[in-house]
Amino acid sequence: MSTLSPLPPGMTIGILGGGQLGRMLALAAARLGFSCHVYDPDRRSPAFAVAAARTEAAYDDTDALAAFGDAVDVVTYEFENIPAETIAFLAARVPVRPGQRSLEVAQDRLAEKSLMSELGIAVAPFAAVDRMQDVYSALARTGRPAMLKTRRLGYDGKGQCMIRQGDDPRNAWRVIGEVPSILESRVAFTREISVVLARGENGAVAAFDIAENTHRDGILHQSRVPADIGPDVAGQAVTWTRAIADALDHVGVIAVEYFHQEGSGAQPLLANEIAPRVHNTGHHTVEACRASQFEQHIRAVVGWPLADPSRHSDAVMTNLIGDDIAAWADIAADTTAALTVYGKAETRRGRKMGHVTRISPLKST
Repeated sequence: MSTLSPLPPGMTIGILGGGQLGRMLALAAARLGFSCHVYDPDRRSPAFAVAAARTEAAYDDTDALAAFGDAVDVVTYEFENIPAETIAFLAARVPVRPGQRSLEVAQDRLAEKSLMSELGIAVAPFAAVDRMQDVYSALARTGRPAMLKTRRLGYDGKGQCMIRQGDDPRNAWRVIGEVPSILESRVAFTREISVVLARGENGAVAAFDIAENTHRDGILHQSRVPADIGPDVAGQAVTWTRAIADALDHVGVIAVEYFHQEGSGAQPLLANEIAPRVHNTGHHTVEACRASQFEQHIRAVVGWPLADPSRHSDAVMTNLIGDDIAAWADIAADTTAALTVYGKAETRRGRKMGHVTRISPLKST
């Protein structure tokens, strides 16, 4: 990874991916005086509406990528399903933050779990499944119930299937598409929490207060801050997240989801997933913290000092999924609500269309 001198305002940040995260990154960058050039194959990408420049091209279009790289001063990405080859191609021309290693690990659930295990971070029992016959030996390691997940791609509950007592594992293998997968023991947890942390190129880190998350149909429904956890659990989660960021030499925001288990004899914390980018569970930081996750990410990738992540308010962030967005007028009329609409052209079931954050006076940290 090449060293990046702090970029002054007026320079251009390239963003791979034009979804809502790219849109919010571009808005944060503009506040700090930077222009953004968004690269995405979809002409309807919502980030295009707030970007100074756009490239509409495939992620393997080397001519378009070369022109994009020549037009920007640093590159970042807003989601992890970008080909690693794209990052490598650009990194030969322009600094890319975070680097290819963060992307490659987050793209592969087996690599992700293996890294965490190597770092001494507790995870649920897991095993690789490369072919149908592997499911049986994997089940001997994980027990039932267990979740079979594709190693690559898949999010918001996609690309996975539960194997319970009495289930035929062959059905799960068919459901996930008969592709290389990972089998993970299904743990009974009290709550899911997430750490959103920024890391600069100099190794400095700044962690936001931990969020507690609830899901519906495999999609994040709501994040609450502060999480209902003690300081020991919170400290462990932040320590482990920093260890992951350091191991990846990550520059930018990184999020790690954890399962928190209460009860005698239970491992209190198990790491679940890594996201090498700004994260849905960090959206509340815009309204509830001194600096948002989006500002922190921009600061990190342009080489600026990280800002103070302190929270000045408690917060509840609720995703607006599918037809939930139809209530925008009522939400806009609610003086307690901060509405963010993503500007997506089409409303679909299960699609994140926006979110609403409600803050309240700080009661705890």
